[in-house]
Amino acid sequence: MSPMNQITLALFSAWSLQVLAAPAAMPAPCSPMDLGFDSKSVSWVHTPMSKLKRDTVYKRSTEGSRTVLSASADRSASLYVANLKPAITAPSTVSWDWKTQALVPGADSRDKSREDAPLRVLFAFDGDVANLPSAEQSRFKRAKSLSGREPPYAVLMYIWSDLVPVDTVITSAHTSQVKMMVIASGASGLGAWQPVNRNLVADYRRAYGADPGPLLGVAAMTDTDNTGAKAVGQYAGIQLQCTGG
Repeated sequence: MSPMNQITLALFSAWSLQVLAAPAAMPAPCSPMDLGFDSKSVSWVHTPMSKLKRDTVYKRSTEGSRTVLSASADRSASLYVANLKPAITAPSTVSWDWKTQALVPGADSRDKSREDAPLRVLFAFDGDVANLPSAEQSRFKRAKSLSGREPPYAVLMYIWSDLVPVDTVITSAHTSQVKMMVIASGASGLGAWQPVNRNLVADYRRAYGADPGPLLGVAAMTDTDNTGAKAVGQYAGIQLQCTGG
């Protein structure tokens, strides 16, 4: 295998949140859940993407009555992950607040050489890999072989983009099982907290053309490894809701 293919497979493992644990045989029913960064119900952990990449620096602090996660990227990429144990039936809606002072100049998630973003929130799902095309099944097998862990079936990633229009759905260059949905774009709203409320089930259906499987976990990510730039993102108040699907 060529070095480039090895790197691509390593990226596939990271982008698809291979760090998330496999679910129990039966997922737990959905129930409203507070995934705040001071939450007692889940444990958030910093997760490197690859030994080939610098890590984004994540720090928690108190702002008013809530805990804020600040991410500082400098030519770097890594994740801040909350596993759900056990996995739960996919919640119908999700919400959070996020903030950034500036975009990543020249970043464009449609181009794998410029695939950076100041703000990302990711949701990883279980599913039956046997239903995927043979090429994707082979990628899953290679990713599992490299990482020693079972990759999730699918990842839906919400991003704030510099250039890509809102409502664009982008398929990752590394695997069709990672979809990026642009929900903010351009300079409007920079420098202030922006509330986000999404119908997770409807967004998954739009991205994948099917209903989501159990939710395995959630992650935040700020990255600038492709453009070599710097970025700072902040996240707070991630919530899962189970009505209104």
